[in-house]
Amino acid sequence: MDIGAFFFPTDYSIELTELALELEGRGFESLMVCEHSHIPASRKTPWPGGGELPKEYYHTYDPFVGLSFVAAVTKTLKIGTSICLVPQRDPFNLAKSVASLDSLSGGRFIFGIGAGWNADEMENHGVAHKSRFKIMRETILAAKQLWTEEQGEFHGEFIDFDPAFSAPKPVQKPHPPILLGGYSDHTLSRVVEYCDGWLPIGPLNMAKGMARLRHIADAAGRDMATLQTTVFQMSVLVTGESHFTAPDKAALEAYAEAGVNRVLLQIPTAGRDACRKTLDSYMPLIGQKFA
Repeated sequence: MDIGAFFFPTDYSIELTELALELEGRGFESLMVCEHSHIPASRKTPWPGGGELPKEYYHTYDPFVGLSFVAAVTKTLKIGTSICLVPQRDPFNLAKSVASLDSLSGGRFIFGIGAGWNADEMENHGVAHKSRFKIMRETILAAKQLWTEEQGEFHGEFIDFDPAFSAPKPVQKPHPPILLGGYSDHTLSRVVEYCDGWLPIGPLNMAKGMARLRHIADAAGRDMATLQTTVFQMSVLVTGESHFTAPDKAALEAYAEAGVNRVLLQIPTAGRDACRKTLDSYMPLIGQKFA
């Protein structure tokens, strides 16, 4: 099981490139970042975490722009979205961004996706909340056509286009791994239908979660060996913005036993010193064999 990191990249925290170099130098496998295009001032949609929406949600960099900087200064660190709000993105531009970043990074991109929770944010993009999962599915299926075919085409309810050229193609074949966030059986059915893996938020009982995924995969005739699982946000904020508890080694061992492929440890949205202290607290876990 690999150990990576999850981070809200903002204009007031540690520089994303500096964090990436710290992670690569310390032996982390990956860095994945989130996305919000904007936060509507109406704030009609409650934050799923409860209470006030944290400051970092208002300040996130565009993930593809931020990760392009990371790719330029690193050599082995895998980079990804956790998650990209697919329904809020044009399918052609999204396919181009993913393929470009995978190509420029030498095949290091992981495509974590989701439909989103902020109804007023997606409505500003012209996406009805009730349609977000259908749009996500069609966007991903259309992008696969653009990545894998010389002339991709797609004809759906929300996305419809005739044969079109789109290059460069991703370095990873047939495309970067697509991991879907969420918890429900509906999520797992979507994972099995058109994704390459599952991306839930922990902590979770992953033995039960993997059993659910296996049951749904078996029913659909999907080989579990073709699916990977990444769990993110293992850490818990305990004091202010800069102090996170180190994850429990036993919890990571349980994840590995359940068949989880990767765990992303959260880095606080804070300055250099606070982030380095958090990384120091994680170091006893880096390099250990969780299998």
